[in-house]
Amino acid sequence: MAYFIKNKHYFAKNAPQCRPSRNDSLVKSKEELLNGLDEASNQNSSWTQALLANIVLLPQQIPPSQLQQISPAALAYLGDAIYELYVRMFYLLPLQRPETYHRLVVAQVKAETQALHLRSLTPHLRETELEIVRRGRNAATGRPKRVDPGIYQQATSLETLIGYLYLTDYQRLTDLLQILHLEQQ
Repeated sequence: MAYFIKNKHYFAKNAPQCRPSRNDSLVKSKEELLNGLDEASNQNSSWTQALLANIVLLPQQIPPSQLQQISPAALAYLGDAIYELYVRMFYLLPLQRPETYHRLVVAQVKAETQALHLRSLTPHLRETELEIVRRGRNAATGRPKRVDPGIYQQATSLETLIGYLYLTDYQRLTDLLQILHLEQQ
């Protein structure tokens, strides 16, 4: 170990050069965003928008014929992950303790809150999106014992819509997520 410390300049000069990855620019932009922590809470919205813009999308588009073959349950599975990621990013700033992050995120991703979010988004949805919501509602099968079946169906519908829009129209997904009113604390 002492040899490494003594000769750290040798290792630094002779270490193999790594090519920059495509994520290097993402890290840089996120670090730049972190420098503005002390600004007003409306920055939280711009932080969320910037992070959403930097999410790595699928490397290729799924053809519409294959997209129609994806079950509503599979779309809900994907939508659940995307929605939770969005909520986690929303609460990332201001910096907090992990327990606080967990409490805030759980309050937003529970079925009751998702059902409320779906109801608030419904007036903004297009006909095709309403059809996806209907398919998701009908696909909701098993449910936790503590949740009313109607609430669970609505939560699954929201997740199905989010999964579908993630695959088909990411800008529209971003626009709809910005409409949601997540609790600040």
